[in-house]
Amino acid sequence: MSQSKNSPTEELYAVVRGRVQGVGFRYFVVEKAASLGLRGYARNESNGDVEVLAQGSRPALEHLLSLLRQGPSAAYVSDVQVIWREPTEHVSGFHVRW
Repeated sequence: MSQSKNSPTEELYAVVRGRVQGVGFRYFVVEKAASLGLRGYARNESNGDVEVLAQGSRPALEHLLSLLRQGPSAAYVSDVQVIWREPTEHVSGFHVRW
């Protein structure tokens, strides 16, 4: 389903906490987000969290959020802090940011 005028672009900013580094979490996010047609990035934070910025339709972003709360099988997600907002920057594709 492509985005239409009825589905304005929104932005999901999330900070994922738990055992989310060293378990393939960022690559899991990239794979899932790309399959949902989202744009954005995932990156590790120095404190052990993973930051995710995703842009797209609200239904696709909500689906990604549910996946963030689960993570890949080796991860343990203890908390996901979420901010919904208007897009803050232009991003293309979905990738790991360093």
